[in-house]
Amino acid sequence: MTDYYEILEVSKEATKEEIKNAFRKKARTLHPDVNKSPDAGEKFKELGKAYETLSDDNKRATYDRYGEDGLKDAGFDTGGPFAAGFGDLNEILSSLMSGMGFGGNFAHFGFGGHDTAGDDLRLDIEIEFEQAVFGVNREIKFEHLETCPSCHGTGAEKGSRPVTCPKCHGSGQVKQVMRTPLGSFAHITMCPECAGSGQVINNPCKDCRGCGRVRKEKTVEIRIPAGVDNMSKIRLSGEGDAGLDSARAGDLFVVIHVKQSDYFKRDGNNIFTGLEITPAQAVLGDEVSVRTLDGETKVHIHAGIQSGNSVKIRNAGVPFLSKPSHRGDHVIIVSVRIPTHLSEEEKNLYRKLHEINGGGKKPQTTLKDKIKGAFNA
Repeated sequence: MTDYYEILEVSKEATKEEIKNAFRKKARTLHPDVNKSPDAGEKFKELGKAYETLSDDNKRATYDRYGEDGLKDAGFDTGGPFAAGFGDLNEILSSLMSGMGFGGNFAHFGFGGHDTAGDDLRLDIEIEFEQAVFGVNREIKFEHLETCPSCHGTGAEKGSRPVTCPKCHGSGQVKQVMRTPLGSFAHITMCPECAGSGQVINNPCKDCRGCGRVRKEKTVEIRIPAGVDNMSKIRLSGEGDAGLDSARAGDLFVVIHVKQSDYFKRDGNNIFTGLEITPAQAVLGDEVSVRTLDGETKVHIHAGIQSGNSVKIRNAGVPFLSKPSHRGDHVIIVSVRIPTHLSEEEKNLYRKLHEINGGGKKPQTTLKDKIKGAFNA
């Protein structure tokens, strides 16, 4: 006996989401467009049958209690969605398989398309830190589904055209009667022959195999604006998959990944860097050269600055996306570097400074100490 849970590799307590994810994962490897083994088609049909049963609460409950024979006795169609042209499962498969190279429908299994908008696509690219700050023009390549130029999206071979579905007579819907232990129920479902389109293709286009779309590589140049941050998205309208039956195309979302800088650290629109100074510079102050996003520049270190204090360069950070003329600040965190290797001359100078500050002198005897000493004597 066939075990649907074993086919999907899920437990009997699996949730609907777990079943859906398991089906999607296995469909990627078993689909005949990808898997060229002789039994791939049969295994894919079994997978569809298992998914159709376990994703339906009524069918699953009957299957759990009575098995596959119980489904037949209850009046459920046990041929599976693939045997009847996918039926209602087509919409689920279309969303699951989008972006996998199978198109938005499955005409080569014997059914036509929908008036369905094209899928949105995602493309991840990586840019340098400075490119994110100042913006850059970038050429990108991506694959998407385009309307088949041979059949102009109809799915039918040149010189022919789709015909009215004989099963639903063009309505795209059929009435089904289900017999269950509780009685018979009638409901309207999508026509399994034409997948709701009202038309079938008897002579599919050889280039797109009746799908109406073909996979193509496209190259476009995009402008990445100044100030984009890691995981920012750029939307290219209409650059996703082409829609079916002249429906609108999906969009392409370009996700930006920004490389980290070894020198600059970004927090919002502000830039942070570190600066080490000597004790003499901290005491006396100084004018030092620092690296900024715009190149080298001089900053003033005021006398008496403490380790951990900061110096700010206004309007030298990252531009605001909404207002590129406005920028954040460049914040320089100061740390005092204590020398570890000193010459004799330097040591003598530090000793002298230590003495000037009171270091090394014998502590003076206070009046309180004198009185205390007299009593002890």
